Amino acid sequence: MKKLMLIGKVSCGKTTLCQYLTNQQMTYKKTQALTVMDNIIDTPGEYVERRQFYQALAVTSMGVDVVLLLQDPTDMTFTLPPGLQAMFQKPMVGVITKSDLITDEKQLIRAEKSLALAGAHPIFKICSMTGEGVEALIDYLTEDIE
Repeated sequence: MKKLMLIGKVSCGKTTLCQYLTNQQMTYKKTQALTVMDNIIDTPGEYVERRQFYQALAVTSMGVDVVLLLQDPTDMTFTLPPGLQAMFQKPMVGVITKSDLITDEKQLIRAEKSLALAGAHPIFKICSMTGEGVEALIDYLTEDIE
């Protein structure tokens, strides 16, 4: 699999996806600093929530192949900045997490629009707790990405 950097708001599912991809036990823990597990860099949610940390994301992304931008569709309080992908010189893939918690199609549509406006492409819908959709994401991340 490619070397990845996971970014997204606090509690959007970055660490859970990282644990799933590295076959670790799923336990909640707040990521306080950049964490590296195998070929995955897990970033604190504050790095994408606060612009003063954008430089840290840009610098960190230089060592990865793909940036994964995660969005929790049930969180209606956060909008990703349009064109966020422009600060990375890497492909940015969108990941809608917590698909098992979607109760209204509007949540999914909002998450897709937010990721697309940020510049993420393609966009995957997953649930790290059940594994739904994760295999398609893994298959994509093992292909040659251009």
